[in-house]
Amino acid sequence: MISGCLIVTLALAGAEPRVDFDTQVVPVLTKAGCNAGACHGAAAGRGGFRLSLWGSDPEADFRAIVRELEGRRVNFSRPADSLIVVKPSNRIGHGGGLRLAEGSAGERLLFDWIAAGATRVRQRTFARLEVEPATATLAAAGDAVPLKATALFDDGSHEDVTAWTVFTVADSAAVELSASGYEGGSVSARVLRPGQHVVVARFLSAVIPVQLLVPYATPEITATQPRARADGGLNVGFIDAAVNAKLVQLGLPASPPADDAMFLRRARLDLTGRLPTPDEIRRFLTDDTQDKRDRLIDRLMATDEFTDFWTFRFATLLRIRGQGGKDGRIATQAYHRWLREQVSAGTGFDRIAKSLLTATGDTHEVGPANFWLSAGDAREQAELVSEVLLGVRLRCANCHNHPLDRWTQDDYHGLAAVFARVERGRTIQVGGRGEITHPKTGAPALPRIPAERFLDEHETGGDPRDAFADWLTAGDNPYFARAIVNRLWRWMLGRGLIEPVDDLSQTNPATHPELLDQLAGDFVEHGYDFRRTLRLLASSETYARSARSVPGNEADATEWPGSPSREPRGNEADDRFYSHALVRPLEAEILLDAICDATGIPETFQNESYGRRTIELISPAVASTSSSSLDILGRCDRTGSCDSAPAVGGGLRAKLHAINGSLLNRRIASPQGWLHEALAAGTSDADLLEACHLRTVSRPPTEDGRRYWNEHLAKAGSPSDRRQLWEDILWSLLSCREFQTNH
Repeated sequence: MISGCLIVTLALAGAEPRVDFDTQVVPVLTKAGCNAGACHGAAAGRGGFRLSLWGSDPEADFRAIVRELEGRRVNFSRPADSLIVVKPSNRIGHGGGLRLAEGSAGERLLFDWIAAGATRVRQRTFARLEVEPATATLAAAGDAVPLKATALFDDGSHEDVTAWTVFTVADSAAVELSASGYEGGSVSARVLRPGQHVVVARFLSAVIPVQLLVPYATPEITATQPRARADGGLNVGFIDAAVNAKLVQLGLPASPPADDAMFLRRARLDLTGRLPTPDEIRRFLTDDTQDKRDRLIDRLMATDEFTDFWTFRFATLLRIRGQGGKDGRIATQAYHRWLREQVSAGTGFDRIAKSLLTATGDTHEVGPANFWLSAGDAREQAELVSEVLLGVRLRCANCHNHPLDRWTQDDYHGLAAVFARVERGRTIQVGGRGEITHPKTGAPALPRIPAERFLDEHETGGDPRDAFADWLTAGDNPYFARAIVNRLWRWMLGRGLIEPVDDLSQTNPATHPELLDQLAGDFVEHGYDFRRTLRLLASSETYARSARSVPGNEADATEWPGSPSREPRGNEADDRFYSHALVRPLEAEILLDAICDATGIPETFQNESYGRRTIELISPAVASTSSSSLDILGRCDRTGSCDSAPAVGGGLRAKLHAINGSLLNRRIASPQGWLHEALAAGTSDADLLEACHLRTVSRPPTEDGRRYWNEHLAKAGSPSDRRQLWEDILWSLLSCREFQTNH
């Protein structure tokens, strides 16, 4: 037996060991990087030689190596001179450089395989991969943990395949991998800085994440006891318990609760997309009842503003946009009206999804039928459905099996085949024919439930969409509920438990996997009621934490390996474990509404009534009549995913307009605006200063702020100077980060 190789001794007495191409040769090529996307695994191959990406198609790889190029890649008389051996060992010119060291176990295995006839012997089938440890908590930065990979096969055998497993890290600045080489097959991961980090192990079709955790501080952190809100059976304790347990594990201190003004502003923006009014702020700050925050949440969720805002949220998710022309406007209005009715009625999200997936009829009358106009063909529809309703990036399996997940070309084109018979136009209907050609076989793809099964003739005889919709909305579906609650979590807390939210993959584990499963289970158990999930999140202590981080003490500073300086412990660096609230930029539509409310000057839009809220627009194609405000602020046009976080205030373009552009200036200087009306009414400086702050940053001015502005106001001589100073004060508040973020 060759040292370090995966040679299986044949059961036949006296028989020579045979090399199994699928489970031994392919891993060697994968470990060497030969079938990576940057090399011969690219769609077009490299240098006339094409392998399947990461060895996903061993049959095709065998043909490419043994039979293509008139068999010149293998040399049966002189195996050591085979191109498949001498190229990666760089004994002759090789664009990829040295991939297999001369005399290494990998090179010898290829030699033995060719010497034995280079046949595709299939002695066993790979079943699964186990990696030890699956998770590990290390004592301090700089510590290392050995990694071991074991392959299990269908014949009951198992092999240590650490030497042939490809280990990669999500963040090379956080984790350093080291190996003793092919011969020893020993791999260790050294964690360079505190936090929770991921190492990905790949062997054949298996991709396994390993989570490594190093606490930020060694002393135990006493987590806040979770608050249970008993409100008609509503209990939020499991959310805070899971988050706090992770903080204890990481040694991260939790920030204190947000003050009342901060919480009111946050809840108002997150649940209704609108700033609180000055009167609302004053009432809330003077309310001394213990349950006022719970009552606030319930009150906001009962408003039309809540319905309008969450219609906007889901319209953005579903990419509702004008299709152009009068017919397009009518159809979009019908779609938007139907969606608002579902949000208002509290329809379960499973029923919403099923209505979308199975809709037919006149798009001017049947709102959900317009879902089929959001994509141009069946393949685009499959990508849209997978991203929006499954939270997965199935499009990566179009040309080849997904490189980082379980999805195959059969899954991609099979799902497209489910939608192939849908005929698009003003009327959506299912025709008698419609095929998707599978690029690998050239034959029509069979309708398929991704990663599950092909649909039989009975299931596809009527409309295969029905079978898919039933699978999607079943209580045990592993994707649908998790994808939706993960998005709800992101919308409320600024970052998904899995991020990005459309990448629920094996290599992208949740920061709090048990919590995500609990939330999804609660969502299913209570009829896919997104309102209940929102109420759970808004009522938790996790949501109510201050955005102000807890600074570390210099005396407790830790010098992490590779760090140029000693870092004080605290929760400043935490951007994913919810030790403090995440500061989030306001989206363009929300920010424009906030500017309009703060100044008292509404935006006007084409084909819309004067003063209508921006988030009520049924299409992002609607333009402002007086300016391109939404474009300046960086709105998403919904032609693709809008999941990327917006830049604060729309980025550089918006900043330049804010400094000296019409976006703010025309509103601040308008005689019809709130500020000039208050000045004309003789409002005192003290009342004006408080009103400016309440209308913008939703809190009274600080004492330092009062002192600063009063000093400047005392120097204002003429009424014109005073008016200009007040415009400057309002401008400074509208331009500040505190106004443009949800903190």
